[in-house]
Amino acid sequence: MSGKCTNPVGAPFRCQPPANRHVLPGGRRNAAPTGERLTPRIVILDLGSKENTLIARDIRALGVYTEIHPHDITAQQLAALPNVKGIILNGGVNRVVDGVEIDASDAVYNSGVPLMAVDHRAKKADCVLAQWPAEEAARKDALKAFVFDACKAEANWNMDNFIADQIELIKKQVGDKKVLLALSGGVDSSVVAALLIRAIGDQLTCVHVNHGLLRKGEPEQVVEVFRNQLGANLIYVDAVDRFLDKLAGVADPERKRKIIGAEFIRVFEEEARKLDGIEFLGQGTIYPDIVESGTKTAKMVKSHHNVGGLPEDLQFELVEPLKMLFKDEVRACGVALGLPDSMVYRQPFPGPGLGVRCTGAITRDRLEALREADAILREEFEIAGLRGKVWQYFTVVPDFRSTGVRDNARCYEWPVIIRAVNTVDAMTATVEQVEWPVLLKITDRILAEVKGVNRVLYDLSPKPVATIEWE
Repeated sequence: MSGKCTNPVGAPFRCQPPANRHVLPGGRRNAAPTGERLTPRIVILDLGSKENTLIARDIRALGVYTEIHPHDITAQQLAALPNVKGIILNGGVNRVVDGVEIDASDAVYNSGVPLMAVDHRAKKADCVLAQWPAEEAARKDALKAFVFDACKAEANWNMDNFIADQIELIKKQVGDKKVLLALSGGVDSSVVAALLIRAIGDQLTCVHVNHGLLRKGEPEQVVEVFRNQLGANLIYVDAVDRFLDKLAGVADPERKRKIIGAEFIRVFEEEARKLDGIEFLGQGTIYPDIVESGTKTAKMVKSHHNVGGLPEDLQFELVEPLKMLFKDEVRACGVALGLPDSMVYRQPFPGPGLGVRCTGAITRDRLEALREADAILREEFEIAGLRGKVWQYFTVVPDFRSTGVRDNARCYEWPVIIRAVNTVDAMTATVEQVEWPVLLKITDRILAEVKGVNRVLYDLSPKPVATIEWE
């Protein structure tokens, strides 16, 4: 490499980019396929760092697109990435895999684009940081110098450009074929649906399965937004009785999850068989799903059905336009696509829905009490200005009763437990200190408006030792 670099640790550095930096392995120039936009990108190669996503987010904050790829990316895979401006070799504590210290391939070192090595003994690179600066400002200065001075990247990545790129890519992938999408009403599937509608219109068919475990008003909102406002081909399946009958008498949380998941797949497959010409399956996969499902240098946190849980004989080709976005970027995409705030900023919601917040064996009356109490909580948090401040808040109605007094007579009714937590990565969580008048107002409303409830409790347990959800 002909680039030169001086960089005192913790200080900005200057790099001289090598000549012909747009040439990738095999002599292929780094150009996008005809018709694609040439969005500049920085490629981060995972060589055992725990800070891949941190670096990626910092670069995107500069207005430059970046992607994270495995350390052993091949020459062909690298050449297929359009408009690569630079590569970061991001080493770290997981650099040794199966007793061998991993490194990038010769194809990377001979790629002809500026290289930056972070905490990694690279063979050769234009810029080397033996130690990643501890100070946030110094880290950002180092990245800024590499991205703009060495790589000459332009700060032109924003959500409007991302949407335009993805629409073009979706059209190219799908052509005149049809796409099927399971539309839960969650943030990820809703944004994918809006993006696919923008790209291919009535070639998309959405299936919304109401399993009876959604929050108050959510099925109606899905129908209103996607069928009535966006004009989507939406199949609405009322499967409430089917799911609740299957769940009757089942108290074990894992059994409930498996029943809900398996039944959902059956319903979705039944609807898919009624349709002709479906060749693609749309999915709301986002980058954290991929990370949590495990990489070549990191263990799995939890499996995600849309990453490693699909059958090997899947008859559909996947369309996953959000798979390189972080959650906040998905929300920004939804706003840019015109989805309502109530959908874009929807509270995190477990796959089994209210099924794991109606603890123990689910009954219809207790499930309805849970749904009403949750609606009151969400309404009052919004009035109090807490919707954007608290990461997640919900109610739980456990499967036991306590004694109380109602209408001058003894009653045995359920408690409602309020849970409100803040977190960055969902691995740890702290409890929100809600002001007393807000809690009193919520309590008064739940006790007055929700049938079968005579107590309201506030969960003060952080994670760990508690988890965020109760089941």
